[in-house]
Amino acid sequence: MSEIPAYLRGRGRGRGREESQLQAHVGADEVKSAQQRFDEISSKHKESIQRFLDNDDTGADSSEDEDDIGDNILQTVFKGYTNDLEAGDANKAQESLLHSFRSSTSACLVCIEAIKKNDPIWSCRGCYGMFHIQCIQKWVKEGVYQIKYKTGEENKQDIPWYCPKCRLEYHQRECPTRYFCFCGKEEDPKFDPWLVPHSCGQTCERPLKPDCKHKCLLLCHPGACPPCPVTVKWTCHCGKQPPVVRRCSARAWACTLPCGRRLSCGHHTCQKTCHDGECPPCLKTSTQSCLCRKQKAVRPCASPEWQCGLPCGQVLSCRNHVCEEKCHKGDCGSCPRGGMRHCPCGKTEYDLPCTEDIPTCGDTCGKLLGCGLHTCAQRCHTGPCGTCRQMAVKICRCGQKEKEVPCCKEYLCETKCNKQRDCGKHQCKRKCCDGNCPFCEQTCGKALSCTKHKCTSRCHRGPCYPCAEMIEITCFCKATKITVPCGREKVTRPPKCSKVCRNPPDCHHSQRIPHRCHFGNCSPCKQICRKSLPNCQHSCTSVCHSAIQVKMKDNTPRAGPWESRQAEWVEVVNKPCPSCPQLLKVECHGKHEISTVPCAEVQPYSCGRKCGRKLPCGNHSCSLICHTVEMATEDSVAGNSCEKCELPCQRPRPEGCTHECLLHCHPDPCPECSQMFRMWCHCRVTIQHVPCSEWTQSTLERKNQLKSCGGQCPKLLSCGHQCGLICHPGSCLPDKQCEKKVNVRCSCQRRKKEFQCRDVQTGKTKLECDDICIKENKKKKQKEEEMERQKKEEELKKQQAELEEFERKMKGKRRKQRKHHEVVEKESRLQKFKGYIIVCISVVVLALFAGYLLSTKIEAQEETF
Repeated sequence: MSEIPAYLRGRGRGRGREESQLQAHVGADEVKSAQQRFDEISSKHKESIQRFLDNDDTGADSSEDEDDIGDNILQTVFKGYTNDLEAGDANKAQESLLHSFRSSTSACLVCIEAIKKNDPIWSCRGCYGMFHIQCIQKWVKEGVYQIKYKTGEENKQDIPWYCPKCRLEYHQRECPTRYFCFCGKEEDPKFDPWLVPHSCGQTCERPLKPDCKHKCLLLCHPGACPPCPVTVKWTCHCGKQPPVVRRCSARAWACTLPCGRRLSCGHHTCQKTCHDGECPPCLKTSTQSCLCRKQKAVRPCASPEWQCGLPCGQVLSCRNHVCEEKCHKGDCGSCPRGGMRHCPCGKTEYDLPCTEDIPTCGDTCGKLLGCGLHTCAQRCHTGPCGTCRQMAVKICRCGQKEKEVPCCKEYLCETKCNKQRDCGKHQCKRKCCDGNCPFCEQTCGKALSCTKHKCTSRCHRGPCYPCAEMIEITCFCKATKITVPCGREKVTRPPKCSKVCRNPPDCHHSQRIPHRCHFGNCSPCKQICRKSLPNCQHSCTSVCHSAIQVKMKDNTPRAGPWESRQAEWVEVVNKPCPSCPQLLKVECHGKHEISTVPCAEVQPYSCGRKCGRKLPCGNHSCSLICHTVEMATEDSVAGNSCEKCELPCQRPRPEGCTHECLLHCHPDPCPECSQMFRMWCHCRVTIQHVPCSEWTQSTLERKNQLKSCGGQCPKLLSCGHQCGLICHPGSCLPDKQCEKKVNVRCSCQRRKKEFQCRDVQTGKTKLECDDICIKENKKKKQKEEEMERQKKEEELKKQQAELEEFERKMKGKRRKQRKHHEVVEKESRLQKFKGYIIVCISVVVLALFAGYLLSTKIEAQEETF
């Protein structure tokens, strides 16, 4: 096939040449390079697609990791919490934990940005909301500045600030400056993926609420501490029952007895069942007088004091007037018209009886009117002053125009304000605006981050708050639901459902193995197949192999790059049952062993051992490989199909017999051996011939007699004499029993006498020297000493003669001393002018080196030009 791609060999525009013309015009190298470029671009496209698919799965993987880590974190944080506490008591703490360690679930309400796990934060002690510490510092600074600007009290200290979420009041000194963990023990806690973010990992130990003198047992955590799990002894509300052991968070309890405490009326007791707090008002009625004692009525016993609504009517201390107040308790007081009194304008003072009214003084009123600038011009009068009717020049609210108008009226011009409102988008457009433009009242309407809803807040600057709508996320069967903020449903995993999956089985089984609800396809069936196998009576014991997903590939080459084809796909295949693995016991042909073989492989077999059945000879067994035995009377006896014994007799011979039986292999005992047995006698001098049967049947004594030749033993004893016994087995006589005669001499070898050998060996006999032997020994010693003395004298004479000869030779003629001649060496010319020669050579070398450098420099300059 040609290496040129099909799109170069086409008939389109500019591609109508033949293959030979194309190669001649374009060149084989260019055609090949085009194919390589196409392959490289295709591989890059595949890699980019694969990277996109890999990155697309990271969100699910990360969420799975977060869920796994979240379960571990919950178990770790709650390890100090008792297990028998009710599950609902710790739900809020668990939700706060789950909300904190999941990615991008907590948002700072100041900057509307997600709080990362390693960002320094500040947590409110009221609502437990989390904020960036830089954001809350900015919030405090701007809030204090606005309060000072509005009130004009710039020198005021300790201005309070409020939480952005719950509006809890804080003092100025409580502005956060350092980053602490939730429990406040560790500053700048380091992020640990196996701990709750922003926590130190230590026990919380914050005082519980309500204050019970116990501390939180959880590890450092966000949100409110769960109820106190400590057990205490506590009595009921009424105190009639003995104390019982209860949880500290639920220590208050009520018994079934009536309360019995005295009510506020002081006459009756509380009949309500044991309860907490104050007793309810008394429900009984009684006849009670009002505060002024004028009227009586039947009223609830719980409210004994009541007013009838009539004037008091008692005579005051002046005896001229009566009390005009309504029914009241206590003294009526002095007469309000007694003592020194002023006129209505307050300029004149009168001392008149309480029966007379105070007259007006006739002077100008002079009271300050409501405008705060002018005074009342009427005469002294009773009642309130009227409105100010004087004309005044007033400046409008925006300060651009002025006009003379009545003082009681406000002057507003018609100029509209063109300033931007707090949203930064819309103009104020209010007439005669004083500069404090009102807040923008239009709706924001921007699309929120969830992309489903719009912002319903008034028009504002910066990003919008997260969507307040809650969306339900359900499991696959819709039985389990969780609510998350709108927009988080894409990154939040569906809840784990505890219900059983309801998907029908796709294999031959009637139902699936019970497992929890899930998304996607169910995992392959793990039940035993149980189908009946075709070639046996057993059922399939393998794992279910019906409806198996198999990845298929299309390996056929494509016609060209324009042809699109699905390279891989998944098919559901029903695989056949494997061969029966049930183990069965099978006996070999010769019944030597029973093997366990899979049912699919059951067939008659040979174990490979020898047959081993006894042949008719009774001495050997069948040596054929395991085979089927026919016509056998017993299991251990050979049959017609076994081999025939053709060996000679191999029965063991009697002890000592070395001859073979001359008969073929037979079951009866062998006959006696009739061959002669040759052997050496005990002394190994002659050879004896003995019948083999007689030798093997004889005793040890008889064998020794048959083996003896009857002559004297030729062996020598250690003493050197011949053994005196007849041919015998074993060792000869010991030396101590030898009776031969031996000559014994004295120490000087002169005397001699015969003794028995055994006496000499034992050392019992010894021949001593006599007087004659002693005299001869002395003469012999003297003769030896004389010979040694003469020998020494001859040696001295010889040495003296040699010394004299040496001295004579040394006293000969004196030798003359030789003259030593001095040799004078002359310097050669080379040595004489050696220094000059070296200087000349060095000068020549330097000149040559300088010429070489000059030539290279000239060549370099020529190349540059």
